[in-house]
Parts: sequence; structure tokens; C-alpha cells
Amino acid sequence: MAVGKESTAAMAAASSKGDEILKPRTDKREYRRIVLKNSLVVLLISDPETDKCAASMNVSVGSFSDPEGLEGIAHFLEHMLFYASEKYPEEDSYSKYITEHGGSTNAYTSSEDTNYHFDINTDSFDEALDRFAQFFIKPLMSADATMREIKAVDSENQKNLLSDSWRMRQLEKHLSREDHPYHKFSTGNLDTLHVRPEARGIDTRSELIKFYDEHYSANIMHLVVYGKENLDKTQGLVEELFQKIRNTNKDFPRFSGQPCTPDHLQVLVKAVPIKQGHELSVSWPVTPSIHHYEEAPCRYLGDLIGHEGEGSLFHALKILGWATGLYAGEGDWSLEYSFFNVSIDLTDAGHEHMQDILGLLFRHIKLLQQSGVSQWIFDELSAISEAEFHYQAKIDPISYVVDISSNMRIYPTKHWLVGSSLPSKFSPATVQNVLDELSPNNVRIFWESNKFEGETDKVELWYNTAYSLEKITKFTIQEWVQSAPDVNLLLPTPNVFIPTDFSLKDVKDKDIFPVLLRKTTFSRLWYKPDTKFFKPKAHIKMDFNCPLAVSSPDASVLSNIFVWLLVDSLNEYAYYAQVAGLDYGLSISDNGFELTLVGFNNKLRILLEAVIQKIAKFEVKPERFSVIKETVTKAYQNYKFRKPYEQALYYCSLVLQDQIWPWTEELDALSHLEADDLAKFVPVLLSRTFVECYIAGNVEKNEAESMVKHIEDVLFNDPKPICRPLFPSQLLTNRIAELGTGMKYFYHQEGSNSSDENSALLHYIQVHQDEFSMNSKLQLFELIAKQAAFHQLRTIEQLGYITSLSQSIDSGVYGLQFIIQSSVKGPGHIDSRVESLLKDLESKLYNMSDEEFKSNVTALIDMKLEKHKNLDEESWFYWAEIQTGTLKFNRVDEEVAALRELKKEELIDFFDEYIKVDAPKKKSMSICVYGNQHLQEMASDKDKVPSPSIEIEDIVCFRKSQPLYGSLKL
Repeated sequence: MAVGKESTAAMAAASSKGDEILKPRTDKREYRRIVLKNSLVVLLISDPETDKCAASMNVSVGSFSDPEGLEGIAHFLEHMLFYASEKYPEEDSYSKYITEHGGSTNAYTSSEDTNYHFDINTDSFDEALDRFAQFFIKPLMSADATMREIKAVDSENQKNLLSDSWRMRQLEKHLSREDHPYHKFSTGNLDTLHVRPEARGIDTRSELIKFYDEHYSANIMHLVVYGKENLDKTQGLVEELFQKIRNTNKDFPRFSGQPCTPDHLQVLVKAVPIKQGHELSVSWPVTPSIHHYEEAPCRYLGDLIGHEGEGSLFHALKILGWATGLYAGEGDWSLEYSFFNVSIDLTDAGHEHMQDILGLLFRHIKLLQQSGVSQWIFDELSAISEAEFHYQAKIDPISYVVDISSNMRIYPTKHWLVGSSLPSKFSPATVQNVLDELSPNNVRIFWESNKFEGETDKVELWYNTAYSLEKITKFTIQEWVQSAPDVNLLLPTPNVFIPTDFSLKDVKDKDIFPVLLRKTTFSRLWYKPDTKFFKPKAHIKMDFNCPLAVSSPDASVLSNIFVWLLVDSLNEYAYYAQVAGLDYGLSISDNGFELTLVGFNNKLRILLEAVIQKIAKFEVKPERFSVIKETVTKAYQNYKFRKPYEQALYYCSLVLQDQIWPWTEELDALSHLEADDLAKFVPVLLSRTFVECYIAGNVEKNEAESMVKHIEDVLFNDPKPICRPLFPSQLLTNRIAELGTGMKYFYHQEGSNSSDENSALLHYIQVHQDEFSMNSKLQLFELIAKQAAFHQLRTIEQLGYITSLSQSIDSGVYGLQFIIQSSVKGPGHIDSRVESLLKDLESKLYNMSDEEFKSNVTALIDMKLEKHKNLDEESWFYWAEIQTGTLKFNRVDEEVAALRELKKEELIDFFDEYIKVDAPKKKSMSICVYGNQHLQEMASDKDKVPSPSIEIEDIVCFRKSQPLYGSLKL
């Protein structure tokens, strides 16, 4: 396995032929490995069919390399490289270029890697790649930008402070060796990057440049370039642009040793989370699987310990009413260390039986040790993995290049695309070795619950997480094992859902768009054969339109619990299908509930019939109702801990959407509901139903019709039918409140989490109902304004890390929304800055050259003509048309035609009429959510609301007073 520093000679000796790289059988793309003169290792990908090009550079240095006293500098450097370079000195011009040419860009910093990536329309790729290369050749890292971006890093950290996942991860790191980099605080904040260094006389910018010079070297970088051109042409471009990156022959950073000494093992840590609930996380240091990735020991054990079928640990805990979820597998890992984790979501009763649960976990591990490593189980894992790899759907190029570039340092060239996804070598000894490491002697137990509030004696430094720690012995755990309930834990049975037939159907009708194949009083079937992707997969959507589902807060809650209980009752059976690459989902929809099935079509019908049978024979088990009610109650209670910008989005939905109830009313309704209420409700819920169906993929017409006919036979055509057709007047449609023309509305609300310092603004501009020409104008304005808004509000003014401008579509009503979450400024100030930005955009539009206008139009046309990359993407697009009732399956062609005819003056007229500050037809609303830092500003902000604006005092009353847009679903 290629680990560590490769010599130039060794690299040159390695063949660069694409056939050396193992790729899926269905993959038509070409691949080539090259090594530049500066030792930069590159993978070139040629895809003549692509509509987007992409690149990702993985630099083998991350937060583990942060110097002492400058925590977060690797992450800070990642931010700074986006600003400007010697060749392209205009600030933020790289991001501006990417956005204006239909692309996106981002980066992340992990423990040992920093990954930079972008995608863009194909005709702009060469210049974008040149701009990208300058990150690693001559970035400016100007003094002027330094302090601003430190504030951005601080804002990013601020948004994480009340996230339980961030808090618990840092606590796990905190309770490790102080001299191991795993212990570090990786994100950085104002304190670590400015206050403390300044107090010690350290100039952060000088240290930043020093860090870049010391650590960024071409020989520890890996680049993936995904282009439309042939490999030779792309190779010439890459050699020209990237060989200027300097090579200082730096060694790959290595951080030897385990993060945990015996002092950090055999511990029980009790921690207080932000949200309601209880979670148990059990962790063991183990041999890193990466050294045995083809034997996949942690994958094998994770699949068995995390199994959810009958006889599994989770099934036992579920029957006892102690757990609602269980995950097992390898967590944090590097080449030097690894942790195997088991996480269990506990009920209130499970919290009281923590010792019994741990006893059952260790009893299950003992069962696995005694049973030995099974060839047939590994063979199943291998068969499933092989099917998933060779028939994988194409994903967007930016995600693909990121996945591969992060693999390149770790795996030999042959397995760059595969990574650890193809277990192929059965090695009982390797699995047994890791299994033996899951012992009471080196366990770490982290137990989260609000019930520990006031019972802890320690606080973690960076996130202020309250916790306590106690040592436990293996004898204590042995006692838990002996006293645990006597339940029958078993290994899984053979998986009947593993696909065996991968043949493609002979589709005679090459329908470009979905066709209405069948319509009855019970259902409607839209059908779309696979004429593009040629994978043995299908995508099915079924919306059960039940008018009573959302008729009241009580009904909404009962419908929700009904869906939860359906999933709960199917779990042991359907889990095998999900493992085998046949996924399903049941969820609440706007007017009922929705069933989704995606994956290999071979045995899809078996799963579909099982789900329909479960709906038909649904019964309420009181003990499961109690568990689900508790789970749903906690979910509602945790609404108040949502991020401020999420709260703003919720209030906006509450103002606009006709069929929605306040979550506080639903929580109140839930508290009074019992199992008997649900048992009485479900027959009434299903009594009047219409099923809207979409079946696409490797399915023939007669198969699709047969599936829907089966549903009708089970639900509607029985002598005592469960469902009857809807009356025409019962077909529910979603309608949106229409804001007053020329009016500005405000809604001011205190943030629901008093501990959150962040505030948020949602500035919403409602424009029009679905119409091709108007849609195109709005989308073009968004493209032109998006980067300018981000640059001004986020980069220049540093209002907040979360800053966006996006198009909003609610039931066919189009608009724009600015979203800013901030810990430094209140919503009133931010709203004034959005208004100011709109004035700047006015000048930008008026002064735009004809050439710039045409360039933006071309970029948007390219974006709109981007082909769907896989069946799921295509299906989501067509399903949205069916759900909203627009049925404009040719939408892209029509909107592109409108764009080709659009003149610059028409765009300016559109802006003047609907968007600009004093536009005569403007309809806007500002949702202001106040964190505790800005709460005192709320009263004065309300007083400053300009006339003729309207303050919304009561959302529900306001919505009822507004006219509604007409329904598009007739």
C-alpha cells in the first residue's frame, strides 16, 4: 500500500494507463494517472458527456499540524486562499468567476488533510483551473483580509457552539493525551487566532504565511481534474498550470502513537447535551482498518453489531422499549489509530437501564467471538458491495473529485476509485483481531442526558460542555453482562434481497418525458422508462393523498405517528432490503403520506408489496405507540434548539403556507393523544384516499401497471375496502398567501433558545406565480446578484458565516430570499444592509455591459441545460412537476427559449418593477429572529418599522387575512 512519501523515480515507474485503475463495469469515463515534474500526483478524468467540469486538490496537512497556541490556523489558511493571488489580485475574484459561470466552490479542513474543490460550466473550465492553481502558487493573503477572515472563522465556530455533535466530538478529544494532536481544538476562533497571539506579541498573518511556506509542497498534494476534453488535452493544460507549484520535498506528516493511554480507557463519562434525549456512545481504540481495507474487519463487525433484523441487538433493545436507533462502525481513524464506535439512541426507559444495555452489548460481542468469522456473511457483504460499486449511479463531478482526491494519499493507484468499498479478501484472523480489541479493558463510554444537569463537576474548555468522569473496571462490566435480561441474540439470516438479475429491460417506447399510463378513480400512474442511465435500478414515488391527514393539529400529529409506526413495524424485514441496495422511505407529505422506493429493481416488487400489506393490516401496538410518542415529543421539544436561521425559515413557512400548523399546537395536541386515538384515526384517515404514482427506471410498462393495480386490489377492491376514492371536492391543493403589492411586512421574534447568541434575518421578496419568462428573469437576477451579495455581506461586512441569496419556490410561487445568521449584528441592522445591497445591485444592473449580460445569460443557459446525472435526480425533477400540478416536463427547454429571447432592458425593467427597494410591485417580508446578544434591540427595531410597512403580530391571523394564490394542481 502506498503510504508516506513517494520518490519521483517510483512515481515515474508507475504506469499511468487508465486500465490499471479499477473502475465500475458501467463507467465509460477514461482515467489517467500522471506525475508532474514537481512531484504533484494527478488523476485526469475525461467525460465527453459531462455538463460540468471540476477539480479537487487534496493537501496532506490539516489541523493536526497546527502549532501550539495557534489552534485553527490550518483551517484559517483554507479560508484565506480564496481571497486573491498575485496573478488575480482582485479580492474574491476567484469565487466571483466561478459563481458567474454556473459553478460552485468550497473547501474543508480535517485532521490530516485540507481539500479545495470547485465545479463550473465546461466552457469556462480552463480559466477557472488557472485561478484555482494560483491558490498553491502565489496566494496574496493580504493584511487587509486577515482580520476579516479571522472573524469569519470565529462566526463559523459560533454556529457550532450549541451543536451536540460538535460538543461531544470535542469532549472525546479533550479526554485524550494532551501531547497527541487528536486532543487539539481544530476549528479556531477569535481567541486562538487573534487575542492570545497578540497578547504574546505574535503576528497571526506572519505565522499564517510561515505555515503555508512550511507545509504546502507539491509532493504532498493530490489533484483530480474532471474535464470534457480528451486526456491528452487535459494533461497539457494541467502540466502548464500546476507544475509551477513549488516542491520542497516535505515528508508526509505522520502522527505516531495512540491518542488514548490506559488513563483514558475504562471510563464512564456523563455529559449534558443541549437537546432533549439520551444517547450512549461506546468506543474502543482498534487496529486501523485502512491497513486491511480489502479484508474490511470493521465493516464486517459494524454490519453485525449494527444489524436491525430479528435476533439483533437493536431488535432486542427495541422490543424492551429501550432504544430507537443503533449505529456501529469505525469512527475517527488515521494510518496510526482508529476507534470502533457503537452509538445507541435511548428512550427514557433505556436511560434507566443503561447498565443492562451495556451488558447486552458485551454479551452480543461475546456471541460474535464464540461464533467465529463466517465465510457466508463475508461473501454476502462482498456481493452487495460489488453490485453497488459496478452499478453505481453517476454523481455530480464536484463530489466525485473530492471523494477520489481524498483517497489518493491512502490507497494504491489501482484502488483510487474503489477506496474501501470493495471487501474481497476473507481473513478470519484479521476480523478476530479487531473483535478481540472490543473488550471491557479498553472501552470508553460516553453517556449524554439532560438528566445529568447539575450532577457534573467538570467543564470542557472550548464548548463549555458540562461532564463528569468515573473509572470503571472489567469486573463491573462483567456484572452488567450477568445481570442483563435473558434475551435471545442471534446472527442474521441469509439476505433474500441481494439482487441476482442485473439485466436491462428492452424498452420499446423511448419516452422523453413521463407519460400518463393509467388513471382510475383510485390512482394515477406516471411512467418514465430509463432511456439514459442504463442501470438495473428503479425509482418509485407514491403519494397517498388523504384529506384528513392535515385537517387539524391532532390529525397532523396522528398522521405523523402513523408513519413512524409503519416504519417501526417494517424495520426488521425491510432492513435486509436496505442493506442489499434497495432503499425505501415513508414520510409525511403536504396532504398525506409518501412512499419512496429506490434501488435495484430485481426484488423491488417484493418490498413494495410488503409495505402495502403493512398499511392494509396496520395495527397499533400500545407499547410501540408509547415509545414513538416519546420520540416524537422530544423531536417537537427540540424545535426550540434549531439554529436561528432555521427558525426564520419556519416562521416564513408559517406565514405563507395554507396547510400548516404551529409546532407548539401540535406538541400540545400530542400530549393528550393515546394509542386508542390512533387506532380510531387510521381507518378514518385511509377511508378516502387517492394515490399519485410515478414509476421510472428499469421497469416495463406492464410491470408498472401491475404494481399499481396490486395496490388498488389490496386497498380499494376488497369486499370491505380499506380505502375509497376521494370525492372531487376533497382533493387538497397547497396554496400560498399572496403578500400585498407595494407592501413591506415585518415579523420580529425572540429566538427560542435563550442560550443562543446568534440572530438571523430572512428577507423574502415574493415575485410571481410559475411562468417561464418570469422564472428566467428571476433566475438570471439571482445568478448576477448571488456572489455580489455574498461578497458584500459576508466577506466585506462580516455579518455572519451563514450568508446566502437564493431563489425560493413554494407551491409554484417564486421569490428571492436573503438569509443571514449573525453573532455580531442584530436583524434590524442586517435588514438595512440588505436594502443597501439592493441599491448597489441597482447600479450593477444599470451599468452592466452587453457583453457581461450575454455572458451571464450563457452561463445560466448552460446551468439549465445540465443533464440529469442519474435516475434519482431525473425522478426528483419530474416528481416535483407532478406534485405541484404544473406538469411542465419540458420546463428546461421553455425557460431556455425565454432566456435566449431576453434583452438586458427587460431584465432591468423586471428588477425595477419587482425587486429594487422602491419597486411599485414589490412584495417583501423581513423575518427577524433575535438571539440573546441582540434581544434588547427588538423593541426599538419594531418602533423603526417604516410606513407603509406592516408589523405581523399574530402569524396565523395574518395568514387567514391574506388572499391565496390560485392552485396549480387542478
